[in-house]
Formats: sequence, structure tokens, C-alpha cells
Amino acid sequence: MTSLVSLKQITKTFKSLPALDGIDLEIRSGITGLLGPNGAGKSTLIKLLLGLVKPTSGAATFLGYDVIKDGRKIRNRIGYMPEDDCYISGLSGVNAVQFSGCLSGIPKTEALRRAHEILDFCDMKQERYRIVDTYSTGMRQKIKFASAIVHDPEFLILDEPTSGLDPEERDALLNRIRLLATEMGKSVLISTHILPDVQAICDDVVILSQGQVRLSEPLETLNRTKEPSFCIRVLEDVDQLADALKKSNVKVTKNPDGTLTVAGPSTGLAEIIWRSAFDSGVSIQSLTPARNSLEEVFLSTVADSRGTEGEP
Repeated sequence: MTSLVSLKQITKTFKSLPALDGIDLEIRSGITGLLGPNGAGKSTLIKLLLGLVKPTSGAATFLGYDVIKDGRKIRNRIGYMPEDDCYISGLSGVNAVQFSGCLSGIPKTEALRRAHEILDFCDMKQERYRIVDTYSTGMRQKIKFASAIVHDPEFLILDEPTSGLDPEERDALLNRIRLLATEMGKSVLISTHILPDVQAICDDVVILSQGQVRLSEPLETLNRTKEPSFCIRVLEDVDQLADALKKSNVKVTKNPDGTLTVAGPSTGLAEIIWRSAFDSGVSIQSLTPARNSLEEVFLSTVADSRGTEGEP
């Protein structure tokens, strides 16, 4: 699959301090989650893709354009939702989105029509006519998101898009992002600290630490356990089932949430589980393939990067 972003040995230093340190990265179409601890280089990477900072060394292309030479052409084809508020005080919600459309070259009347259309998509009703200064955090997030997509860009860069949202609004925004990717062919780069957001909608995961790419893999690959395993939730005594399973020489782990993770041979593991449940008189509520925890993958990757810092 053709890469939309291609970085080759990208380095960016500020006063001799490396923010990005020899990055090689390919980002394909779909939804990519950009993860990393504070100071990892995520913001610098986004600014570089936007053409707002130039790399100290290396080569970078974005949508086929040279990041160093063609920043304006790139910005014409992408939508950017910053982490911080960026509205103009005194504008109503719909006028703020209209203004973003006009900045992208859309005529004023068409920009207003598009603003209403996008705000309908974002479930903004009569509050669109209120001054943005009076908005809650969740409503300001909607305005930033609407402003990022009003000009129908082919690539979106979203910086902490669900920050400050309540669970219902968070799910709604993630569903909109998923819809844009699956139904409208948009590609998305999401920079976030909220790992469940990445698990919910992303196709690929990139982890930065110490200014370097420490991991870049499809989420499906990261979720896949090293050996066949299942997660079991039961209605009765979980310890009774665990004891029965251990007699069948499979690996049994009791999880904090009361479920069991069972690992064993590639063939016949499900049959062993059902037979053990029958023998122990325990009813299984659900039996699903186990997957790696994204949180554990993230923490392990960051810990490894810090552990190797300074090693030859």
C-alpha cells in the first residue's frame, strides 16, 4: 500500500537538543494513532508535517509533496485540529467554521452552506448561533473538528481530539472519525494520550519516545498474542473453572476484572475449555479470543526505550 507520509532519517534539533532523532517512518492510508509520553516529539513531528518547522536533516514527503518545499500545497489538502483552542473571540460557532472554510479558498456563501452541513454532522443544533466564547469544552472541540473538515480534506491531523469530552461525546466523535475514514476515504493521524481511543478506531499505531520511533505496527499485529488464547467470563465460581483447566495442562491467568485468560495448543483449546466448564459445573458467560493490552505494549515500549538510552 502506498505511503501517504514518508520520513527518512529526519532530525530536528533546537539549540543542539534533538526533538526528533533520525526518524524513519511510513504512514499508510486509514487511521493511525500517534502515541508517546510528554516530550517524546509528537508535537514537533506534527509541526514538521504541517510545514511549520523545517527538519535539521533528512527527507520527508507528505501526500507526494516535499515537506520542506511544498508546505502550502500540503496544508491545502489536509485538515488540522489543534489541541489548544484557536477560535476568534466574538464569532458565533457557525461563523467560526465558515471563516475556516473561507481561509481554505471556499467562497463566503458556499463556506456558510458547508459550515451548516458540517455542524449538522457534528450534532450542533441551535447552539451554533451562540458566541464561541460561551461554549463548554465539548462544544469547542466540536467547532475545532468542524473547522478541520469543512473544506473536505483528504488527510486529517487531530491533536488530542477527545480531550475534555464526556464518555457519550467521546464515543460520538470517535464514530464520526471512523465514518470519515471508512465511508468517505479520509486518512487520519490521531495524536492522543487516551489509549482506548486508539484501540477503538485505529488501524496502525506509532509510538515515539526520546525523539525516535520505537514502534510502528498494525494494531491487529499488536493485539495478537504470542500463542493461542481465550478470555473467559463465567457466571459462577471462577476459581472452580481455573482449577479444572489447570488439570488439562493449559496456562491459566486470573485477571483483575474476574475473567480468566487461558493459553494452550493451537488446536483443541476451545474444546478443552468447554469440557472443563462442563466437568466443573461452571457456566461460561462469554468466550472471546484474548488480545494483548495496548497499555502494556505502550508501557513496555517506552520503558525499553528509556532503558537503552545511552547504551552503545
